[in-house]
Amino acid sequence: MHGGSVDNPVDDIFCLQLAIVNIVWVSARARRKWYYLELRGSNVCISRILPHICLSIMNPTMYSPAPSSSGSSTHHSIPSTPGTDLGTFFDDGQYQPNSDEYILVTGGLGFIGSHTSLELLKSSYNIIIVDDFSNSFDDVLSKIRTLANRHFDEHDGNCPKLEFHNANYQDELFMRTLFEAHRAPRFRGQEKKSDITGVIHFAAFKAVKESIREPLKYYQNNVGGLIKLLTLLDEYDIKSFIFSSSAVVYGSLAEKDEHLIEEHVVHQDEVFQDMDGKIRHSKPGCKGITNPYGRTKFFGEAILADLAKSDPSWNIVGLRYFNPIGCDRSGLIGEDPRGTPSNLLPVIVKVITGQYDELAIYGGDWNTPDGTAIRDFIHVTDLARGHLAALAAAGDGRIPGGYRTYNLGAGAGYSVLNVVAAMEAVIQRDIPRRIVAKREGDVQSSIASAIRAKCELGWETKESLEQACRDVWNSLVVNGVHAIWIVCWESRLMRMSGKCHM
Repeated sequence: MHGGSVDNPVDDIFCLQLAIVNIVWVSARARRKWYYLELRGSNVCISRILPHICLSIMNPTMYSPAPSSSGSSTHHSIPSTPGTDLGTFFDDGQYQPNSDEYILVTGGLGFIGSHTSLELLKSSYNIIIVDDFSNSFDDVLSKIRTLANRHFDEHDGNCPKLEFHNANYQDELFMRTLFEAHRAPRFRGQEKKSDITGVIHFAAFKAVKESIREPLKYYQNNVGGLIKLLTLLDEYDIKSFIFSSSAVVYGSLAEKDEHLIEEHVVHQDEVFQDMDGKIRHSKPGCKGITNPYGRTKFFGEAILADLAKSDPSWNIVGLRYFNPIGCDRSGLIGEDPRGTPSNLLPVIVKVITGQYDELAIYGGDWNTPDGTAIRDFIHVTDLARGHLAALAAAGDGRIPGGYRTYNLGAGAGYSVLNVVAAMEAVIQRDIPRRIVAKREGDVQSSIASAIRAKCELGWETKESLEQACRDVWNSLVVNGVHAIWIVCWESRLMRMSGKCHM
């Protein structure tokens, strides 16, 4: 269903008082497929719902929406329990759409979002994913389902519900309709309440170089979209919110070659004890953020801090990511961005598989032991688990002042050449590379202090840099890409020996 058009549109507005699921069959003009419509709650206007909540009853493996890199508002939705045949979903008459609680995950099919969605399911959370495929692919959805089912098969449990919507989170009409659908039925004398109890917000653009070229795109989505979403959440009284922030908010503070603590960048006056044991006074603001992407994250944090200060009923966590790497140990899901990758390991993978001739290392004269930049690399599964720890704290009301930031990092720094060496040890081959000019907006070093997250959230990393490299290599093996690697490597050796001219 495209652009909200249907055959024989309903001209009159009929408001229904609903306490059970109503099934409405409509025919899609363009695709000749059948859809079902779930209407939940009460006083739902048909003329608003029909164009925006058409939920496919096709087998999930047949679902393949056209990806949209433009942030299209085309909607395709599949509510289901992983492992449950949709054709028999309603057979026993026991489906209670509002009997369970859900976590909404915007951008839930991206690199970090997909791993967090999987960890949520494995921890028995029902989830709703809203993703428009602007930086993800539709096969990730089926892979998350497969891994979740596998987990519960191994542990003799029942997999929770996974509901998916191919939509842009900035589409206010769609999001409003989704929130209406997830409001509990209103009985006489009772107030309607959403069964969405928390939100994890990943749906932001995140490429530093692109943000410098297209700043308005980043401010519109990362800041403007956040404000729209928060306004709706406030209206529907959904006030547990986990924000995907970044270590880039520390800006030039990273140049001090010391561990970064949350108090270095704050949004209210704070008195704290620094790493050297001295008592210091931190003022709101930032210093030396070098790119629009970083500024959108700082502005997002400031908006959330102001919101929590104005309304104590909010529980908001800002998670400052350092450098996520690796992938799920199964190898089924990993980092697979649309367009040109900017993170280190995806570029190394393209070199390994022959898509790039060599790795370009940005700067070899940084003031570091080997001359290359230093970063705090954290396994993406550890990062995903950090979101669950934050969600639990927000849900329990354990967030001091209603808003709190946490660094999610390993607390150790590795240079670019350290990472290259770790990957070479796994594949038992040298990785071709060359030093090029530094990128605009890069900083020399960025290492987290993760003490606050450990003390207040009970979270700490478990995986190593070496494990992250092994998991990435396993992903290539699982997906058959290692065979391409063998051919490419033999071809590369032949060219170097002068036996082959290509």
